[in-house]
Amino acid sequence: MFVNFIKRSALASLLATFLIITVTIPVNSADIKLPSLGDSTSGIISQQQEHELGRAWLMAYRSRINEHHDPFLSDYLEQLLYKLVSHSELEDRRLELITINNPSMNAFAVPGGVIGIHTGLFRYAKSEHQLSSVLAHEIAHLSQRHFARRVEAQRKNTAATLAGMLASLVLAATVGGDAGLAGLTASQAASQQSSLNYSRQNEQEADRLGLKTMVSAGMDPRAMSAMFEEMLRITRYTGSRPPEFLLTHPLTENRVADARNRINQLPPRQYLDNLEFHLMRARALIAIDNNASVSLNRFQHELQGNTLNSQAARYGVVLSYIALGNYAKAKESLKLLLQKSPNNLTYQMADIDLDRAQKKYDRAISKTKKLLAYRSDSYPLRISLAESYLKANRYLESEQMLDTLTLSHPNSPEVWFQLAEVRGLAGNISGVHQARARYFILNGVFDQARDQLGYARKLLVNDFKQTAIIDQQLRDLAKLEEKLESF
Repeated sequence: MFVNFIKRSALASLLATFLIITVTIPVNSADIKLPSLGDSTSGIISQQQEHELGRAWLMAYRSRINEHHDPFLSDYLEQLLYKLVSHSELEDRRLELITINNPSMNAFAVPGGVIGIHTGLFRYAKSEHQLSSVLAHEIAHLSQRHFARRVEAQRKNTAATLAGMLASLVLAATVGGDAGLAGLTASQAASQQSSLNYSRQNEQEADRLGLKTMVSAGMDPRAMSAMFEEMLRITRYTGSRPPEFLLTHPLTENRVADARNRINQLPPRQYLDNLEFHLMRARALIAIDNNASVSLNRFQHELQGNTLNSQAARYGVVLSYIALGNYAKAKESLKLLLQKSPNNLTYQMADIDLDRAQKKYDRAISKTKKLLAYRSDSYPLRISLAESYLKANRYLESEQMLDTLTLSHPNSPEVWFQLAEVRGLAGNISGVHQARARYFILNGVFDQARDQLGYARKLLVNDFKQTAIIDQQLRDLAKLEEKLESF
């Protein structure tokens, strides 16, 4: 209820702010120069402006959707993303990854380093290499600053049109193509083609650089053509309704042929499959199903017939049994996985999940702490320990663990939300308001954030150090609002 209230109250005001930001971008400057490929500057929007614009967009986006919070999946995707980025031409590497539980095949990049991934992408990608081909493509759009260059190409348009284009990005990424493209068409009635779509030249450039990134990162470049074929296959079966990804990334025969020709010129070599991709794919499919019985049936059939990876199918069976409360069956299947790979962290954490589901909290805590001794920076492990402490009514220890996570993941709304809940149970009421304030800021609800900081200040009126910190936070919040309004 708390989250739903936030999203309802945030939507109107944040979209209005977002429009104000985009309206004030100086699109009619006479001395604008189109940046060269890979240029770090733009005549219209600087990299810092792009970064801030992207974060404003992210606030608007979060006010509309329920972000999918799976520490395992997020951690895996972040590591894969940064592996690719380290081999790309992207200069500004301040990235923000968001995952959405949506069955459609979609991924998107927003200027300023925001990359979004639908869980549905895992339904169609058959390997980490294929998944990487999509991510590498999005990274290329960011590295070449195609958004800023598209603005330059349309510099004769009105600022209001630009605002409409960016606001429609929120809709298109949220609900798919129809609503977003309809909003875009309304804002550009005189335009001959959708400004949301990347141009053919942009797409071919992103393909070329994405391919280069994959090769440099040790990924199979042939996976890109395989993903193209999968997209075309889906299009054939869905008729006039293409995959969500193709609504903003039009796929032409020339693009497919160009990518295939480039790939065929590369020397052949063998590439290893990554088990972790398949395990995360199982988690994504479970999220999409949203029904443990359906997921159990899915993975049991995979084990009996064709499956991309038998271990991942069995892992899916384990998670499904745990969700259904059949702990004996879950333990039986998990035992087979641990016998094969006793040091696999994902399996070890499934064992911890099983203990926690059976209310064996002390055992779960002990196992997690042992693993943390060797993997102290593991985000899933630390989240798991905080949850086990919470279930065991050890609120102060849960709070302490979440406090450390706010340092390593300061822009995660989920971490701040959980911290607020735990602080409430621990009796730290002023801390509740401070954590909620941060949560509201990340979701763009500035009036609520200001109220929460005010509540905290009243409770800490005699604590001069804390009131000084809150006063500074209030000043920082005011500056943030002022900056967004005068972007």
